[in-house]
Amino acid sequence: MDTPNLNILLLENIHAVARQALENQGHRVATTGASLKEDELIARINAERIDILGIRSRTQVTARVFESCPSLVALGAFCIGTNQIDLEAAGTAGVAVFNAPFSNTRSVAELVIAEIVMLSRQLGDRTREMHQGQWRKVAAGSNEVRNKTLGIVGYGHIGRQVGVLAEMMGMRVVFHDIAQRLPMGNNRSADSLEELLDVSDFVTLHVPETPLTFRMIAEPQLAGMKKGARLINASRGTVVDIPALAAALASGHIGGAAVDVFPVEPEANSSDDFRSELMGLPNVVLTPHIGGSTSEAQENIGREVAGSLLRYLASGSTTGSVSFPDVDLPRMPNTHRLVHVHKNVPGVLGDVNRIIAARSANILAQVLGTNARIGYVIIDFDAPVAEDICTDLTGLTATIRARALA
Repeated sequence: MDTPNLNILLLENIHAVARQALENQGHRVATTGASLKEDELIARINAERIDILGIRSRTQVTARVFESCPSLVALGAFCIGTNQIDLEAAGTAGVAVFNAPFSNTRSVAELVIAEIVMLSRQLGDRTREMHQGQWRKVAAGSNEVRNKTLGIVGYGHIGRQVGVLAEMMGMRVVFHDIAQRLPMGNNRSADSLEELLDVSDFVTLHVPETPLTFRMIAEPQLAGMKKGARLINASRGTVVDIPALAAALASGHIGGAAVDVFPVEPEANSSDDFRSELMGLPNVVLTPHIGGSTSEAQENIGREVAGSLLRYLASGSTTGSVSFPDVDLPRMPNTHRLVHVHKNVPGVLGDVNRIIAARSANILAQVLGTNARIGYVIIDFDAPVAEDICTDLTGLTATIRARALA
C-alpha cells in the first residue's frame, strides 16, 4: 500500500525548502504569506480538507481549531517555541505536533554576540546620531569586551553556543540553569541566579516561556546586577519586566540593553504600531524578533520540520513531537504497519491486539508510549489488512485516531 497524497497548508512564508520536500513525496501543498485568525483557519482547513498544517509563531492554533478540524493529522511549527499551540488539545485530538528547537541556534547566538559589542561600544547611539547629522567621537563609556564577564541564564543549545563564541573573544563566561549542565570550554556554572547577576558585565537570557520564567528579571534582579551592566533578551518577551528595565536604564543603574522580544508584539511582520517603554532610551538596541531570522536558519527550520512530518507520515515516528509520546520503530521488509492514538486508559492494548488477531494477522513488532493523556502505539504485522484493522479500531471507545501506513 502506498502512502496517500495528503493536503498540506503552509502559512506565514515558510521557507520554500519545506514545500519542495513535501511535494517531492507527492503531497499537495498550498502556501500563503499570512497568518490566519481562528475562524479563518478553521474554515480553510475544513474547506480544503487539510491533513497537515504548517505555521510559524503568529498563527494561534487553539483547542477550538483542533476540535473543529477532524481532518488534521499533524502540525508543523516552523519555529522554536510552541506557545501559540494548545498542545494538550492537539494530543487529545490525535494531532502530532513537531517544531524545530535547534535549527536557529547559530543565528541567535551570532546576534547576541553582535549585540554585546554594540552595547559595549554604544554603536546604536553613535549610528543614530550620525544619521541625524551629529558627529560625537567619544570614548567615554565604550569598552572592549575582552576580559569582561558574560552571564548566560539558560544554558541550552543557544546558551552554550553563545558561551563558546564569547570565550573565543576573550570573555569570561558564567552560566545558570535549573537543570544540571556540563560546561563548554572554560564556561563555569554559577550557584544561583543572584550570583550570576552580581558578577556579570553582560547578562543574556535564553530560557523558555513558563510560569517559572515569567518576569524572572524584574526590579529586584535588575537591582542585583552590577552598576552599568548590560542586559540582552532574545528569549521570550514575558521574561523581563519591561517597565522595571526602563526605570533601571533611565536611572543609569543598567548601562544598556538589547531586546529582541516583547510581551506584546504587532501581529503583522510589517507594522507601524510598535510601542515600548524602552523607546528613546540611551544605549538600547531594539529589534523586531529577528533572532532566528536569517536565510540559513529559516532553511534549516524548513528542512527539519518537513523531515519530521514526512517521517511521521511514512513510518509513524514521533521522535521530536511535543504533543505525542516519543515512539519509533525501525521498518522491517515484508511487513504491514498501523499506528493507533488512544486515550490512556487500562486495557486498550489488549483490545487492539485482539482485533488484530481476529483478522488473522500475526504481530511482528510493537512499541507503545504513553503520557498523562494519550497512548500511541506502532504495530507491524504480516498480513495486508491494515486498513481493515483501522476500521475495526474505530469501534473502540478509547480510539482517538488509527492510521494505516505503507
